[in-house]
Amino acid sequence: MKEVFFNNEDYAACISDLIGHEMLWSMRNYIQHANISCIEHSFYVSYVSYLVCKWLKLDYISAARGGLLHDFFLYDWHGTGMKGMHGLRHPRIALQNANKYFDLNNIEKDIIRKHMWPLTIIPPKHKEAFIVILIDKYCACMEILRFGK
Repeated sequence: MKEVFFNNEDYAACISDLIGHEMLWSMRNYIQHANISCIEHSFYVSYVSYLVCKWLKLDYISAARGGLLHDFFLYDWHGTGMKGMHGLRHPRIALQNANKYFDLNNIEKDIIRKHMWPLTIIPPKHKEAFIVILIDKYCACMEILRFGK
């Protein structure tokens, strides 16, 4: 998986401080959708968001970073008491975790906190967050329906 994303040196530079942190890699211990780990899903969302935002001449660095950290909640939500509330609660938890380990700008915070909109009710403030929201939904659908597997 790493080779696909890190062959793009510009993308790798955008997330270089994140990928060196052991807590980011702990996301591989949690399943997100079907048989896709949380880290794998987050890399998909991050990389596609980076490409789209770069093409649209938006802040692709923040999109890559926010996309990688959008599901940084660090727990298994399957079969726990969190399952029903996970969609509503995990963006806030992911942002708390991300703030603990990384320096984030306002766009990155907006991406992480609002990536489940419209469930989060308050819409994002930045175009990059809307891009990540759409890419996240697309990737989740592809993973759940197991397209490409």
